[in-house]
Amino acid sequence: MNKIKNRDIVVISPQAWDGEIGSNCRDIARELAKHNRVLYINRPMDWATYLKSFIKKNESAVVRKKVLRGQVSEYQYLDQNLTVFTPKLIIPSVNFLPDGILYDQANRKINAVFSKEIQRSIAHLGFSNFIIFNDSDMFRGLYLKELLHPQSYIYYSRDNLVFTDYYKKHGPRIEPILMAKSDLCVANSEFLAEICKKYNPHSYDIGQGVDLTEWDPSTNPEKPKDLEGIKGPIIGYVGALLAMRLDIELLERLASAHPQWNFVLVGPQDNSFIKSKLHQLSNVFFIGSKRPEELPAYVHSFDVCVNPQIVNEMTVGNYPRKIDEYLAMGKPVVATNTPTMQTFLPHVFLANNLQEYSSLIKRAIDSKTVEEQNSRRNFALSHNWGESVRKLGLAFMESTK
Repeated sequence: MNKIKNRDIVVISPQAWDGEIGSNCRDIARELAKHNRVLYINRPMDWATYLKSFIKKNESAVVRKKVLRGQVSEYQYLDQNLTVFTPKLIIPSVNFLPDGILYDQANRKINAVFSKEIQRSIAHLGFSNFIIFNDSDMFRGLYLKELLHPQSYIYYSRDNLVFTDYYKKHGPRIEPILMAKSDLCVANSEFLAEICKKYNPHSYDIGQGVDLTEWDPSTNPEKPKDLEGIKGPIIGYVGALLAMRLDIELLERLASAHPQWNFVLVGPQDNSFIKSKLHQLSNVFFIGSKRPEELPAYVHSFDVCVNPQIVNEMTVGNYPRKIDEYLAMGKPVVATNTPTMQTFLPHVFLANNLQEYSSLIKRAIDSKTVEEQNSRRNFALSHNWGESVRKLGLAFMESTK
């Protein structure tokens, strides 16, 4: 048997079920629910999020405020095996506290309150001998193993979060503690699995799944209207435009050196991108945010897809789901060379600098044979959630021997 079957599984994550961005954890929960009863615990509201929601609209916060007011049920029964529970809870925002004893005392109290809500939902559904699957919720999940006594506690690392602004204050100390006490650690890349293994010998790479249902070039989507006036080769990127993840200088130099290419960037910009010289270049087009269902049509219109990551502690082990989406549309891909990107060879072109980006994009523009397109698509389709969760099952069985 290589799957987790007929078990009760409690899933916690920093990402709300009704969040606006893609989520590994939601996809894993859906896949696990095919053979198990799954309870997804929505991230509890904290006071900082609650107050900010009055200034800036946040759909997830709107739903949770309705739960707090009793306007909607705290339970969403998505099917007979998958339930989402939203705690009637507003927790303190304590990330500002200095790292150490004071923070630990406050965080332990938050864990205790959170665990009572989880226990209430577990009792409501009649769960027993349950497994906790913690998707990188290192703070709210730190003491849940002791408080809830699950049969097994699994920690999932899907990003090097300790280098992000929110986690870098307490995360470098706390995440290793949680990894060490977990019964099993799994990750979506070999790089992150090796980090887990420093603290827990039961650590495994279970790969990355991607839902590619909408990413099918055979549907031949129409070219989006906002791209119709763009002539010549289109070099495209889809995703959030964040300076902490993307190399702005590389993009500026690349676009300046090749005015015959048009660079189309689809996604929301952070302040660094808004202020960048890219806006002064006539061959760079910022398209803005689009609905997920619109994105395949944009990628279908690209001649080459790029992922110009900046290499730092955050990105070096990152598995970019967008690469599978690009490949599923049969598109040639040029991306920054990182350890995790080696996974995609030989189906992508990997560059280390401006010169390599230039030469490889030239090669990629001519890389349009049907055989190459089919090879890329078939490779991407092998990265599915069924396979990732199968590997999770193998790791779980190995850890319980």
